Amino acid sequence: MMQDEQDRTATRKEQASLSASPAKRQSKAGAQVAEVSGKALGRMVEAFMRLPGIGRKSAERLAYAVLSMPREEASGIAQAILDLKNNSRYCTACNNITEDEICSVCCDARRDSTRICVVEEPSNILILEKTGIFRGRYHALMGAISPLDGIGPEDLKIDGLMERLRNGAVKEVIIATNPTVKGETTALYLSRLIKPLGISVSRIAYGLPVGGDIEYADENTVQRALEGRREM
Repeated sequence: MMQDEQDRTATRKEQASLSASPAKRQSKAGAQVAEVSGKALGRMVEAFMRLPGIGRKSAERLAYAVLSMPREEASGIAQAILDLKNNSRYCTACNNITEDEICSVCCDARRDSTRICVVEEPSNILILEKTGIFRGRYHALMGAISPLDGIGPEDLKIDGLMERLRNGAVKEVIIATNPTVKGETTALYLSRLIKPLGISVSRIAYGLPVGGDIEYADENTVQRALEGRREM
């Protein structure tokens, strides 16, 4: 009986910890570190935990790594963060990250101005550019349609896209939103807006990853792979 009660108590504590808000978890983690190793280290742990994908253990490792750096190297990291916040902005044409009013992609006269690839976030542009395949232009929507989250078409950068399309120079729009419910909803909405303009609309194909095994793929992935097949 005693062991059962202890197990139930431990479970309740774990559930309470998981249900706590991120801010409370950050504060608690920082306070515990501060109690042992000082307030400055505790604040550093809290700061790192604000970053996406960084939990308590990772935040502590990063904080100790910064502490062990030479002062000049730590100062360089701090300055890089400030420079990023102070000097970076969104391109007025496509919403890519840039330090100028217009980004380098939009300024490049060698790019194909008749094709625009639409993505959800500016970070997606970098991923596509790394492939070296697409040489057209981009447009970042700054999100995706999600009624459950209160995000509608009016909350995205769709008006800017439509304005770019109405000048008649664009012949094809490639929709590269994520293969999620939100991404698919956004892609369908854009397709219905763009097709009446007489512009070709295509959707990037999704399928099996390179080096993957079919037996480990889910049905939806295999379906997308079949639908996106091409002649060899």
